[in-house]
Amino acid sequence: NKIDKVKSEGLLALTRDMNEAFPFAETFMISAERGHGCDALRAWLVEQVPEGPWLYPEDQIADLPMRMIAAEMTREKLTLRLHQELPYELTVETENWEERPDGSARIDQLIYVARDGHKGIVLGKGGETIKAVSQAARAEIMEFVGRPVHLFLQVKVRPNWLEEKERYSEMGLDFKDGNT
Repeated sequence: NKIDKVKSEGLLALTRDMNEAFPFAETFMISAERGHGCDALRAWLVEQVPEGPWLYPEDQIADLPMRMIAAEMTREKLTLRLHQELPYELTVETENWEERPDGSARIDQLIYVARDGHKGIVLGKGGETIKAVSQAARAEIMEFVGRPVHLFLQVKVRPNWLEEKERYSEMGLDFKDGNT
């Protein structure tokens, strides 16, 4: 992927070397952003992948709980907004998801940061950062679930949350001495 980010001479040489070193069934030059090479990959996958039974109900769009998907959407918006300032030092948990009688959902999420100084970065001057993140996340979650959503975000300091085994098991990962 990302063939549009490198010079073709270097890419072709690297591809040749890799194909000589390893017995790949096929090699695809792709730029997913521009759509180059995607049709060839799709066609190859259709030929190679056997048909099988549906593993999930037809109307189920993901194998993750909606609470986790919503948290990841909010985390993505934080990462995009904060760029290099903090993204790897925060996590988001959906604390509560309440179905409301009017068909909407109330979602309460906690944003955990490692240090007090990070809390101010997430909130932003006059709360402008957290407000922008909330609006963007709410819009994406609403589009995803196809109904109105009321999203409430709180920021809390939780030192050493990166070392908590529970964080990894919630994501389906094994915790091994701080590394997964």
